[in-house]
Amino acid sequence: MFYPIGFGLDPTYILVIIGVIICMVASAKMNSTFNKYSRVRNHSGMTGREAAEQILHRAGIYDVRVEHVSGNLTDHYDPRTKVLRLSDATYGQASVAALGVAAHECGHAIQHQVGYVPLKIRGALVPVANFGSSIAWPLILIGLFFSSQSSILFLNLGILAFSLAVLFQIVTLPVEFNASGRAIRILGESGMLYPQEVQDTKRVLTAAALTYVAGALSAVLSLLRILILTSGRRRD
Repeated sequence: MFYPIGFGLDPTYILVIIGVIICMVASAKMNSTFNKYSRVRNHSGMTGREAAEQILHRAGIYDVRVEHVSGNLTDHYDPRTKVLRLSDATYGQASVAALGVAAHECGHAIQHQVGYVPLKIRGALVPVANFGSSIAWPLILIGLFFSSQSSILFLNLGILAFSLAVLFQIVTLPVEFNASGRAIRILGESGMLYPQEVQDTKRVLTAAALTYVAGALSAVLSLLRILILTSGRRRD
């Protein structure tokens, strides 16, 4: 037996709580690691913008613009417009952490250039995942609160929609790990960072990767919660 939202205690909330705790721990680890190495200046004095431009040109990429975007750790690569945006803590900063983040985003640009398959899959999943995450719970609640044969259809559609959002989180993992791997390799082979600086950068990117792992685990736990909540109705 379960208690719908607003009508009492729902024991499956423990899965949500676990997911939230995992994400909070990963986020705290990421912030503390980035803050630590953002205070370590790289030996060359190269900024994140300069490093990004050099890495892109070394990879033969000249049609990607490097721009500044406000915020902290809002760095991203937009494959639709071929724009690599670096945040306040990266764009004009000469820290070890800044070069690591800039190189990571360049890794995504290189993935785009070479047609990295998981990146293509993730790009194709973006619209359906966004739609799925927004429509999943309304469909599920309709299926739970109305007792009719059609309620099973709403439940199954809601589960399918949420599963697409979970799939997006899972596909994101190899994309992010691959981008970080490219970044570490480029920074080491190019001589932009000393070996010890490369190791420091690896710590930053590993901490960042853990946030994606945490997000995927949280999404899987939420899907498990939905399956538990709807199992009785779907068996009827």
